[in-house]
Amino acid sequence: MKIILASGSKTRRKILDTLNIKYDVLVSDVEEIADKSDPRKYVEELSMLKAKSVSKKVSTNCAVIIAADSIIYKDGKIYQKPKSIIEAMKNLKEFSGSKNQGITGVTIIDMLNMKEITFSCVTDVYFKEICSEDIKWYVEHEKDLLKKAGYSLEGTISLFVEKIDGDFYNVLGLPLGMLYTKLNELGYKLKDFE
Repeated sequence: MKIILASGSKTRRKILDTLNIKYDVLVSDVEEIADKSDPRKYVEELSMLKAKSVSKKVSTNCAVIIAADSIIYKDGKIYQKPKSIIEAMKNLKEFSGSKNQGITGVTIIDMLNMKEITFSCVTDVYFKEICSEDIKWYVEHEKDLLKKAGYSLEGTISLFVEKIDGDFYNVLGLPLGMLYTKLNELGYKLKDFE
């Protein structure tokens, strides 16, 4: 059985690499737009669209497709990848001294057994107060600034995070613990993907 990661994200690949399993990457070509206002339903819908897009490109039924979409959410606002340095600075000012949520939606399509699971995971991230000088320093030094949904816990943003409550990997883009639970529900163990 083969895993197909329906994502071009280097971070998601690094997360899957920690499991020492074999997988292929096949990036979906769907436009990342959902019409849901509920943040969990929003990422779930996008992950499902990505997974279904990739499933149409797969020629074997001996595959499990995993697709994900991540956002940051705070006070009714969905934060995607910032389009500019100015937008990134504005976002960080809004995160300063408060809680935001990293939310990832995941869809798993089991091509062999024709089963599909979609779920989402929420992690609370608490930021310290961040002064304007530190925000400016951060955006000048974070190399992947415009590739992440607001920030990346892997980088220097950790200087400004007071604590997180929930799955660390979820904020990075793939909630490993819950993913494994759902693969188990489909009848798979990690040895099935070696």
